[in-house]
Amino acid sequence: MPKPRKTLVSLEATPYYHCVSRCVRRAFLCGDDAHTGKSYEHRRQWIADRMKTLAAAFAIDLCAYAVMSNHYHVVLHVDREQAEEWDAKEVIRRWQQLFTGHPLVQRHLAGETLREVEQQLVAELVVLWRERLTDISWYMRCLNEAIARQANEEDDCTGRFWEGRFKSQALLDEKALAACLAYVDLNPIRAGLAETPETSDHTSIKERIQATVAGNSTQPTHLLPFVGNPREEMPKGLPFRLDDYLELVDWTGRILRDDKRGAISAHLPPILERLHIDPNYWLHMTQHFESRFKGLVGAAYKLKAACATLGYRRTPNLAACRELLT
Repeated sequence: MPKPRKTLVSLEATPYYHCVSRCVRRAFLCGDDAHTGKSYEHRRQWIADRMKTLAAAFAIDLCAYAVMSNHYHVVLHVDREQAEEWDAKEVIRRWQQLFTGHPLVQRHLAGETLREVEQQLVAELVVLWRERLTDISWYMRCLNEAIARQANEEDDCTGRFWEGRFKSQALLDEKALAACLAYVDLNPIRAGLAETPETSDHTSIKERIQATVAGNSTQPTHLLPFVGNPREEMPKGLPFRLDDYLELVDWTGRILRDDKRGAISAHLPPILERLHIDPNYWLHMTQHFESRFKGLVGAAYKLKAACATLGYRRTPNLAACRELLT
């Protein structure tokens, strides 16, 4: 039986989460319908555009994404500290990028004098909206609901477009984070939709490669940047060097191709050496990350600590995490 979302998300354990949403009723998120001959490829851009909108509103950073034919993957980073630094006007501004808001808030912004009870209600709304802008469930709701409305309108139908629940996995340490990022970025290659990361349309890895090839000094603004290996006074971002990660994804993608399967190079990307990950285990994880791990992913001691925080009676994934991540 699925666990309630509140028992799967603990920002005290980790701010990183991998989420997946899939379509229902044989609906097409993207791709070509062989029965009708209709193409739905344009819907991939709907997802990418909506993610950029949410990045400007939520205190939730987009680390990686891949849009497939009937589902999509995202890796998210919840930045609670950023949300706590917002003043009331900033919270309202961000919330109103997504929703109309409340009439009292509109009057407050217009400079009208509010009664004490009305001021209290505005303050309570600001607290509520600040919390929702750091909530993964609200992020996924704002993403999925907008796409479902557009798709149902285009298909001239009503009803569910997405499965009732999105799947989520908590990434407890750097090993789990690196493996999940690569798993998401290499989805199109595993599915046979692309031959190389740079030709994988509507993925975060293609955006990062294009920015690098173009010689841009900054990474895509709507993606959480790579800021290098952990150190003192670490800036906000993914704890890896971008060049190392791109080399890792390229190396992994070449091995995953049918004509290269099993050919492990003697020269390993430095990120694997830093994280002490066996290359055979790495290749297994980047092909079976969803099926091997459920809910919480990380080294055994991290997994036990997170389960204790969440009040679990048992420790799920312990055997798989011990084998692949410890």
